Amino acid sequence: MFHHNLSLAIFGRFWRNKVGALALLLLLLLFGVGTAASSTLVIPTISITSVKAGDSVTIQTYNFPAGQTFTVRMNKMGTLGVGGTVVGTLDSGAGGSFSATFPIPDGLKGDAQVAIRLDSAHGYYSYNWFYNNTAPGPGPGPAPGPIYTGIPTFKVTSVTAGESVTIQTNNFPANMTFYVTMGKMYTRGINGISVGTLDSGAGGTLTATFNIPDALENDARISIRAQTAHANPFYAYNWFHNATAGDGSGDGATGGGDPVYAGIPTFTVCTVTKDGEVTILTKNFPKNQTFNVTMGPMYTRGIGGTSVGTLASGDNSSARYTFPIPDGLDGSYRISIRAQTAHAYPYYSYNWFYNNSTTMDHCQ
Repeated sequence: MFHHNLSLAIFGRFWRNKVGALALLLLLLLFGVGTAASSTLVIPTISITSVKAGDSVTIQTYNFPAGQTFTVRMNKMGTLGVGGTVVGTLDSGAGGSFSATFPIPDGLKGDAQVAIRLDSAHGYYSYNWFYNNTAPGPGPGPAPGPIYTGIPTFKVTSVTAGESVTIQTNNFPANMTFYVTMGKMYTRGINGISVGTLDSGAGGTLTATFNIPDALENDARISIRAQTAHANPFYAYNWFHNATAGDGSGDGATGGGDPVYAGIPTFTVCTVTKDGEVTILTKNFPKNQTFNVTMGPMYTRGIGGTSVGTLASGDNSSARYTFPIPDGLDGSYRISIRAQTAHAYPYYSYNWFYNNSTTMDHCQ
C-alpha cells in the first residue's frame, strides 16, 4: 500500500506535502511503530478476505496494537477512506490478527471499488480497498477481481549521464497511468519537471526509460517520481547518481561504484538502562548522512523532542549507536525516539521503548 494502499505502512502520519493526505499516510506506514513486546518495527495492516456486493466486507487485521479502538470508515476509491462514512468501530483487544465484518454504506453500495480505513485516537491507522462484487472466503463461489495490496516501488537499473535513466517497478497497481517527474535531490520529485508517463498495464514489474531534462543534466544527483493523478494518488520515488551506469544486473549500480539508495531506513531498540541510556541498531540507513536524534513522550514519534545527539551513518547502513535518556523523560514509562536528517525532505525513522533496564533478544 505504498501510496494508495500502503499497508509502507506503512508508512497516522504527521506531515503533509503538496501531494496531499497520501504523503501523510506514506510516512507513517513507511516507518511504522514498535510492538509492545519487543520495540521492533511493525506495521498494522488489513487485507480483504470476502465481499458481499453492496452489502458488507470482511477484513483480516495483522500486527494490530492492543487496547485500541479503531473507527472504521468507507469512501470513494482513491480517497484512502479519509473523511469517509463511519460504518462501525473495532476494538483491538489483545491485538495482532483477527477478523471483522462491516456494512457497505448506502452511498457506496453501487460503486465498483470502495476504500476502507481504520483509525485510532492514538494515531494508528491502516487502509485498503476492495472490488464491490461478491467475493468468497473459503469454499466455492464466483471468482473476485484481483485486490491490490502492498507497496508500489521502483529501483534505478541504469543511467546514461545527462541523458536518460531506466527504472524497474515492483508491485505497481494495474491499469494506472503514472506521471513521471524529475527534480533536485531531496525533493522526491515533488513539483518536478515532467519527463513522461508510465502506463502500468497488468501491473507488477515493468521497465521504462526516461530522458533527463536539460535543467538537470549537470546535477550530480537527481530525484525521480512516478505518481497517478488521483486526489490521493498511488506514487513511488527514488533518486540516482547522474553518472553513466548499469551492468544489466538490475542492482542499481552507478558510476563510481556507489549504490543507489532504496528502501526504508529503520532501527530497532537493543538495550535500555532505565533513566540512563538506550542503544539502537540501524538497518538500511543511507550512507554518509548525519541524523539528529531526539526523544520525547510516547506517541509523539520524537517530533519536537529533546535532542540527545547525532548519528553519522558514514559507510554503515547497519550499526549500533547509544544515546542518553534526557532528564526531562526520567521516570517515563515509554519513550519515543527519532532519527532525522536536516534536509528539506529528510530521511528519517523512529521507534519507541519501555524505560526499564532490558536487553532485546533480536539484537544478539
